Amino acid sequence: MYLKLIRPTCEYADQIMQYKDDMLANNDSFDGCAGLEEVDSFTEWIDFENRLKRKYGEGYVPSEVFWGVRIEDEKVVGIIDYRHPLSPFLLQYGGNIGYSILPSERQKGYAGEMLKLLLAICREFGEKKYCLHVIKQTRLQEKQS
Repeated sequence: MYLKLIRPTCEYADQIMQYKDDMLANNDSFDGCAGLEEVDSFTEWIDFENRLKRKYGEGYVPSEVFWGVRIEDEKVVGIIDYRHPLSPFLLQYGGNIGYSILPSERQKGYAGEMLKLLLAICREFGEKKYCLHVIKQTRLQEKQS
C-alpha cells in the first residue's frame, strides 16, 4: 500500500490550500472536497460540517472527508468523501462518494487506491450500497514551441 487515508488535521493545512490553488489553476472540479473552492482559509474549510449544513439546510447529508496521503513523502495527492446515508437526491445526482486528485498526481493509480481504502471505511459504517458517478473528461492540451 502506497497511500493512506487520513481525516483532516491542521498538520496538512498548507498542502490543502495549495491543493485548492492547483485545482483552480487547472480549472478543475472540486469533487469530494467539502466546498474547498468556496473558502479563503484552512480554518474556514475545516469547519465543513457546520458550513455545509448552513448552505444546504435540510438537504444536507453528513460526510466523512479523507485526504489521500502518499506514504513515502506525506504528500496529499487527493481528497475523497463519503456522504451517508445515500439519499434519493445523491442517488440521482452525484452519488455518495466523491473524490478528486491533484492535477500533477493523476494517472498514477491514486483514485482507485483511495476508493478501495474508502470502501473499507464505508463497510465499517454498515453501508451496503454505494453510488459513484464517473464523468470522463478529456482535455486537449496544445504544446507550444
